[in-house]
Amino acid sequence: MKEIVELYLAFLRIGAVNFGGGYAMLPLLERDLVQDRGWTTTQDLTDYFAIGQCTPGLIALNVATFIGSRRKGVAGAIAATLGFVTMPIIIILIIATFLQGFADLPIVQNAFAGIRVCVCVLIVQAVLRLWKKSVVDKVSLCLYIGVFLMTALSGVLPVAVPAAILVITSGILGVIIGGFRDQGKEADKKK
Repeated sequence: MKEIVELYLAFLRIGAVNFGGGYAMLPLLERDLVQDRGWTTTQDLTDYFAIGQCTPGLIALNVATFIGSRRKGVAGAIAATLGFVTMPIIIILIIATFLQGFADLPIVQNAFAGIRVCVCVLIVQAVLRLWKKSVVDKVSLCLYIGVFLMTALSGVLPVAVPAAILVITSGILGVIIGGFRDQGKEADKKK
């Protein structure tokens, strides 16, 4: 029960500062869950983000559910998920109650402009961390370039490819390429 409460409180704190969405949360999650608590590894966290991108819902919320499930099963998943959403729900209710009268105030608009800049920096930092861990050889660089071009040129291409299709296709290619690598390693061992 103690670990269930610990999961709830950890994700309650993380959810309270969930500005900018999933990728902006990566540095915070990595520091808190990997470095400070040792609940997961950077590689697993990156994998959770990839899976969270393909599944319905918010990426960071999905990551919370995955980590809670891994730590304490269904009860851990529920505790982490509820912890993550508690503060945003409270904050949204407070803002919704008072925002109509404040949204047009210059100080509020300026605050949001500053928050957007901060979120952009956090996302760039997350992308750089993911890049270092994901693009590790020529094959992964080629895969990156292909996916990047399909995404960047989606407005020019006759059909925009959904992100989920890109992720699933990349996963399938990863399995195929990994299989060839494994076969090559086994052949080298036999020699």
